[in-house]
Amino acid sequence: MKAPKNRRVFVIGYGAATPLGRTFSTTWERAVKAEAGFRTVTRCHVKTLSHVVGEIPDWDPLHLGLADEKEVYNWNAAFVILTMAVCREALEHAGLIMDNGVAPKTACLIGSAINGTDAFRYAVEKLRDQGPLKVSPYLLPNICANLPAGKAGMELGFTGPIFSPQGACASANYALALGARMIRDGDCDFALAGGVDMPIIPEILHGFANMNATIKIHPYDRAHGDPSQASRPFSVDRKGFVVAEGAGILVLAAEETLKAHGLQARAEIMGVGWSSDAHHFTRPNKDTVIRAIGNAIDDADLSAEDISYINAHGTSTMAGDSTEIDCLRAVFGDRLADIPISSNKSQIGHSLGAAAAVEDALTIEGMQRGVILPTINYLADPAFNGLDFVPGEARRQHHEIALSNAFGFGGTNCCIVFRGCQ
Repeated sequence: MKAPKNRRVFVIGYGAATPLGRTFSTTWERAVKAEAGFRTVTRCHVKTLSHVVGEIPDWDPLHLGLADEKEVYNWNAAFVILTMAVCREALEHAGLIMDNGVAPKTACLIGSAINGTDAFRYAVEKLRDQGPLKVSPYLLPNICANLPAGKAGMELGFTGPIFSPQGACASANYALALGARMIRDGDCDFALAGGVDMPIIPEILHGFANMNATIKIHPYDRAHGDPSQASRPFSVDRKGFVVAEGAGILVLAAEETLKAHGLQARAEIMGVGWSSDAHHFTRPNKDTVIRAIGNAIDDADLSAEDISYINAHGTSTMAGDSTEIDCLRAVFGDRLADIPISSNKSQIGHSLGAAAAVEDALTIEGMQRGVILPTINYLADPAFNGLDFVPGEARRQHHEIALSNAFGFGGTNCCIVFRGCQ
């Protein structure tokens, strides 16, 4: 194999669909106003107190201009058409034109935690109620992890490598890390990288509730009657995460392509740190999480003193938030008190394999604008005394170097360091 080119890698654009909006711009506009995108579930019927979720507002694949009724019927795994829409938005935001020179050099890496589980569920119902001949011939492609990237390529025209990095709730950061490595080494010049999940189906909601991962809204809870308060990372009364739909796609580019194609660098991917826990399928291993954070900073050729903002994994679980802070204290020591830490999941919930990409895009936009998004719904936890979670509302503050954390079931850890470009 040829020697790697060791190229610098930049983020040139992004797109997102979240409970705050069907596009990144709408999501940002509402996020900076400290709004939340939660409501009682409407996608399906559930019998659980974990009934507050984050749904993409006004989601209708027919209105996206990407598929007619027959296509929507056949491609009934919602993550497929959603990925196509967000990839299109990301390319438009980047200003990257998919011509004959660019297309073969553009990869697409889209991670997901549950893939096309909704299509499989529909097929099971058809088999049970109407017999084997009613199972869709599109079932297999609908549940294939790589199909969202493949369908996006069919729509948008890129022909570089496509695949789906699978790292549970760290999937999107794995996708960015791998895309950056591929560009650095010369396998491609551009990459669409991120994640997508549409997990609001009864089995997923009940499964999370039964493992006590998601918040149960009792009549005495402050989110009862006000779903916007359901997700409260690092808060003393945090009780579990809010399941959310979402997709986030970032467009990555090699440094030398920027001037040649008239592209704007919004951030540089400076460092990647990844590890696995070898510990437990849900409970994190502090030692390996600390190593992932430290390796990301070291890979960026920086020190802990250089980090000016931390976008936390911050799911709003009692143990998970505490463990993350313990790991950050181990890396940053006393200086952690001087670094703003916020969790976007307080506003958009936990979109599983998509979460990190959405959070990365919000982090980069914040560096561009000199804004740090808040951790809303925060009530001080004495265990975190002295730390700055940017409570309540967005803050005007210049910050150039950001750490983004992502951790997933099975013990997957992937942390990325970004440098904002003005």
